[in-house]
Amino acid sequence: MLTSDAVKTRARELGFDLCGVAPARSFPELGALRDWLDRGYAGDMAYMARTADRRADVRAVMPSARSVVALGTLYNTDRPYSTEIGEPGTALISRYAWGDDYHDVLADRTRALAAWMREAQGETCETRVYVDTGPVQERVYARHAGLGWIGKNTCLINPDVGSWLFLSEVLCSVAIEPDAPALDQCGTCTLCLEACPTGAFPEPGVLDSTRCLSYLTIETKGAIPPERRADLGTHVYGCDVCQDVCPYNAAAPVSDDPAWQARPALDRPSLVELWRRSDARLRDAIRKGPMTRARVKRLRRNVAVAMGNSGAAGARAALAPERCETRADADSVRDPLVEEHVEWARGELARRRG
Repeated sequence: MLTSDAVKTRARELGFDLCGVAPARSFPELGALRDWLDRGYAGDMAYMARTADRRADVRAVMPSARSVVALGTLYNTDRPYSTEIGEPGTALISRYAWGDDYHDVLADRTRALAAWMREAQGETCETRVYVDTGPVQERVYARHAGLGWIGKNTCLINPDVGSWLFLSEVLCSVAIEPDAPALDQCGTCTLCLEACPTGAFPEPGVLDSTRCLSYLTIETKGAIPPERRADLGTHVYGCDVCQDVCPYNAAAPVSDDPAWQARPALDRPSLVELWRRSDARLRDAIRKGPMTRARVKRLRRNVAVAMGNSGAAGARAALAPERCETRADADSVRDPLVEEHVEWARGELARRRG
């Protein structure tokens, strides 16, 4: 028979840093999603509205669910935070995107735990696995499983390991003894809210995605609104500022898991060097990693804007299309979407020079 202690022991053996159990209930916090959607904070992420009803309770996803085994995996590595990088010509890439695609890595580990649970139960046991891909409000269930609390920056924060955490979960038809919910320990601290470069938090614990740099650089499929381009600074994929400044991350442990280590091509690259890479080299750099979501064209778009904001030496010359490493393999440079942002960047650099 499944026990909480046995599940946690097996989770540690499989490489998970945190494990807890929450009952499969409709917690009050789950209802906040509808208000968030009504306020327009999802922007163009229409899938959030389409699945809102299913996200209100895991039993809408798996009617037999009685427990949610919440899992946390630390991805912090021994590299400086974006707020510590002083070189204006450095491309800022969100920490979670430096290594392999966590969806793939953690899906295998989470499925392995689910398979062990079914075998250990010794009778009919239904499970379903999610790794940030299904209609499950994983932070709410992680909080009720005792993994941490949801901070003012909307990230799950654990008092011992901080917030550099990938979350995954196993929905289970067996009632496993639940853990106590985690208590909020943010106190009066508002560093994350004050540090946000775009003021994307209209109130503590509420994120206006349309103002977030992660949304602008990843979720925005077309042109980045001109009035928002300067906000990007030198961010080319995502943003970690609200986590960088969190006191609970000041002494966060470091993971030695090879999956999360920074790929050489994404380890604090210069904007100019990144821009000059051919499309083929950019594809190689992001292959089987989280950044495949943006693909080369949107990554090139983001790099162009960041170069315009940087004023870095060589940026103006590098933005000439012929400066790409292999012109024949730089179709993305001539894409109308990219060209629009290159023109904007050239104008910004000229203005700065003037």
